[in-house]
Amino acid sequence: MKSLKELIQADYLDELKKRRDLVPTSGSSSPTEIQNQCPICFDRGIIVKDDVAYPCSCMQQKKMENQFRHARMARGLLNCRFENFRQDFYHSLNSQDRTYLEYALKAYTASQEFVRQCILESHGLGLLFTGPVGSGKTFLAAAIANALMEKDKQVLFLVVPDLLDELRATYKSEANELDLLDTAREIPILILDDLGAHNYTEWTRNRLYSIINSRLNEELPTVITSNLSLEEMEEHLGARTTSRLIQACRIFRLNVDQDIRLSKYQEREKR
Repeated sequence: MKSLKELIQADYLDELKKRRDLVPTSGSSSPTEIQNQCPICFDRGIIVKDDVAYPCSCMQQKKMENQFRHARMARGLLNCRFENFRQDFYHSLNSQDRTYLEYALKAYTASQEFVRQCILESHGLGLLFTGPVGSGKTFLAAAIANALMEKDKQVLFLVVPDLLDELRATYKSEANELDLLDTAREIPILILDDLGAHNYTEWTRNRLYSIINSRLNEELPTVITSNLSLEEMEEHLGARTTSRLIQACRIFRLNVDQDIRLSKYQEREKR
C-alpha cells in the first residue's frame, strides 16, 4: 500500500502534467484554472512533509479573505493593525500640551483591551470613539475588527451612510429590511463607522434605535465612530438613542492638529 506521501506526490505529478497541458501557446490567453491555483498546493489546501499533512498557507489567506468579505469591510482597511498605530500623529503643535497623545493612547489601550475581552467573553460594553474627521477613529475600529477576525470572531463592519442607504432601499421590501436589521442586531461584534450628521428621517432613526437598543439589551458589544459630540448626537439621533449609546459604550475622544490623511499625503509627496 502506498504511503500518504506517495499518494499525494503522485497526485502532485498528475496535476503538474495537467498544468503543462494547459500552458497557453504563444498569443493565446492564460486559462482561468491556472490563475486561480495556489503554486504550493494547487488548491488542495494541504502539503505533505515526512508523511504528515499540513494545511497550506493559502488556506489561512482564503479564510481571512472570506471573513473580510462577510464582515463587509473595505479592502483599504485590511492594513489597519494595532502595530501600525502611530503616536506621532497625536503630538500637539503646542509642545506643552500632551492631551492629544494621552487621549489617543487611552483609546488605543481600550481598543486592545476590548479585543482581549471579546475573545474571552461574548457579552460586554462597547466603545464609542468621537473626534473630528481624520483623527484615527476608523483606524482603531478597523484594527479591532482585523484582530478579532484573526481569532475567528464574527464581525460586521457597517458604514452608517451606506447602512442608511440600504435601509431606504429596503423600504418596500420588509423581508430584506428584516434580514439586514436582524444581522446587525444579532452579530456578535458590530462596528458602526461614521455615525455623523446624515440625512436622518424618523424612519431611519427608529431603525438605528432598534439596532442599538437590541444590542444593549442582549449585551452584545458595539464599536461606534462619530465626529459628533454627545450633544450633537442627541440633536440628530434623539435623546433615547444617545442615552443607550452612553449606557452601552465606553467613550473616548480623539483629537489631532491636522487630519491624519493629509499628514500621510504630505509624507508620500516628500518621498
